[in-house]
Amino acid sequence: MFKRAPRKPKFRKTRRSAGIASWWTLWRVPILLAVVSAGWWFLYRPYVAEQGWQQVTYRFAQCGQPWSGAQGCVVDGDTLIIGSGPKRRRIRITGFDAPELDGACPAEIERARRAKVELHTWLAIGPFEWSGEDEPPRDQYGRELREISRPLESGGRDYLAQHMLSRSLASESGWGAIRTDWCT
Repeated sequence: MFKRAPRKPKFRKTRRSAGIASWWTLWRVPILLAVVSAGWWFLYRPYVAEQGWQQVTYRFAQCGQPWSGAQGCVVDGDTLIIGSGPKRRRIRITGFDAPELDGACPAEIERARRAKVELHTWLAIGPFEWSGEDEPPRDQYGRELREISRPLESGGRDYLAQHMLSRSLASESGWGAIRTDWCT
């Protein structure tokens, strides 16, 4: 009499569920890659970027003046010396170029003196941090290359390079930077 309508087997996918499954199959790798990349960018990268910074508590004098208990001296607006004798270390601060004390004109020499005093003043504020750990890279003259900053209470950093640039006592350095003519 009455025939039952045939049931659909449970293992068969409907057209709609098959579309969702194929979409998920296609996009799961890029989505997973995006999630992992975002996690690295926001969580792990800042941690790695802060590795290699060492706190420095040295006191600095200006080279050519009595050190009176200082462990190092400021040579010019972007160079420091620590220690003396065979343990003497020369440090070139990266991120900016200061004018030279033996500059091409009186204006450059004056700005170089001001840069040297400003660097000494910034270092005298208190402890700071520099990059490079125990084996920093070196330049062609054998000087250690270090970036210097000071942690702020707000959680940010006061970078020495930005400090010197904001006071017009240095020019930018690095690839593509235009050399400043301090005499104009």
